[in-house]
Amino acid sequence: MRFEDFTFGSIRIDGVTYEHDVVIDRGWVRKRKKKPSKKFRDEFGHTPLSLEEKIPWQCRRLVVGCPWRIDLVASFERNVTMRYIEFGIQRKNGRNNNSPATPPTIRH
Repeated sequence: MRFEDFTFGSIRIDGVTYEHDVVIDRGWVRKRKKKPSKKFRDEFGHTPLSLEEKIPWQCRRLVVGCPWRIDLVASFERNVTMRYIEFGIQRKNGRNNNSPATPPTIRH
């Protein structure tokens, strides 16, 4: 898969531009279904990533792309750890989750 460009609100993968959040699972691109996580919106100010969503757990590495910051429900991070999955956040500016600038917010 080739990630050619991404900006706030859109991403181009293999020549196709998507103007919504996407999930890539074993080479297939699909729209992220945020509805299950919307119940956390008031707490975070936007829709965070939570275990309520259909996450492609059949992986060794789970990468979340975001332009600025992403919020995770605490149970999400614990679940990643229990499954021994490598987890990373890739930012538009090239920084990864090890960078001190704009770390993810995890609400317990």
